[in-house]
Amino acid sequence: MTKQDDIALMAHLMRRAGFGASRDELEARVAKGYEATVEELLAPETQPPVDPYVLLRHQPAALLPGGQPPMGNVNYMYYLVTTQRPLEEKMALFWHQVFATGNSKVDNYDQLLEQIDLFRHQGMANYRDLLLTIARNPTMIFWLDNNQNHGTAVNENWGRELLELFSLGAGNYTEKDVREASRAFTGWTFETKIPRLPYGRFPWKFEYRPEDHDDGMKEFLGTKGNLNGEDIIDIVVKQPACARFVCRHLYNFFVADEPQVPAWNLEPPRDPKAIDAMAAAFKEAKYDIKPVLRVLFNSDFFKKARYQHLKSPAEVVVGTLRLVGGYQLPKPGYGELSMQPSYMAQDLLNPPSVEGWHTGREWINSGSLMARINFVAEQVGNPSLPGVHAMIERLKAMGVLSPDQLVDGCLDLLGPVEVNPETRRELTEQANEWGKLSWDSDANALTAAKRATEMMQLIVATREYQFA
Repeated sequence: MTKQDDIALMAHLMRRAGFGASRDELEARVAKGYEATVEELLAPETQPPVDPYVLLRHQPAALLPGGQPPMGNVNYMYYLVTTQRPLEEKMALFWHQVFATGNSKVDNYDQLLEQIDLFRHQGMANYRDLLLTIARNPTMIFWLDNNQNHGTAVNENWGRELLELFSLGAGNYTEKDVREASRAFTGWTFETKIPRLPYGRFPWKFEYRPEDHDDGMKEFLGTKGNLNGEDIIDIVVKQPACARFVCRHLYNFFVADEPQVPAWNLEPPRDPKAIDAMAAAFKEAKYDIKPVLRVLFNSDFFKKARYQHLKSPAEVVVGTLRLVGGYQLPKPGYGELSMQPSYMAQDLLNPPSVEGWHTGREWINSGSLMARINFVAEQVGNPSLPGVHAMIERLKAMGVLSPDQLVDGCLDLLGPVEVNPETRRELTEQANEWGKLSWDSDANALTAAKRATEMMQLIVATREYQFA
């Protein structure tokens, strides 16, 4: 492989396992090596965490978030943009999509942020343990009504979604299994909350109420006994369907777009062999996620799946802010930045339903596409931002730029971005109208920098740029 091939592969890894990277970071990571970079990403504890006190000094309301724009969104965006543990944050976003829990019902941003934090800490650990933690998480209990699931009056909401969306997928259980699982989780609730006035909100805390639990015999997925919620989770993770379902979620998020989750019992996986390889690693590791991710990122199917994943709004916004730089401090204006994914149809901390957001091409409509293009074009068109300035300086170091060199240089520094021949022809036609760019005088340098940012704005408006 050439150095340019190495850069392109590393850029692919950092787009998927993180939120992109500057050219300086890509070159540093290429010098370390691909597999070494994968191992570093899989060991987030080796990198410093986000300092929450920087956030609180600039945005004190982020401690108990509310208001407009929601301070919960400001809090979350700050972590996404500034983390030095990109895969840890990407996995938290992944589980937020899978275990979709929204403020539209919870009405408690601090509890949602607490849930995101548990995804950070357990997102690459053991899936069985994560399921158990989520089953005891008061935010999820309230979201799916398990606080209304009583031994004398069963509520099936949590039991159903546990099987349908969180572990097995439709077609791998019966209605009786839903009922029996729900009975096993009776009594799993949270402590009665102290009224929020006059001191503000108090956190929810899990509580098990044995007097409200159904102690009768149950039969779930062929296992009989006086089963409780932990037993249900132990049975679920042993099902072959569980490994395949979790790994298909990972494939859809990290590798290439799949159909929407409700169709998975009807539509086969895009790459069955890839799912098989990941599922084997999942079972061999006794449900640990990190070994599955290691198999995924080092696989040929991952390395070859470039531009097969349409960027989510969070990936568009966070990737752009990290590329252009200048957003390391949560200064005034961060609230508006934090709402940008919402304008593109991904309201972070507030997914539309327990099914999460519909991904892939369903991210795109006429309104959301314009929001994407306008946001990214505004950012890359601002040469005062350090990342944009750095890209212009790299172009300047190339000397006099022909139209082809301008197009190739901008495509390279923004990705590298791969475009089809028709798109390249249109970009080159525009560059031809400008002619050669030189930096030999202040006036020419100013014009060249302006043309470079305009070319980058044209590139981010292309269809190809919407894919990672």
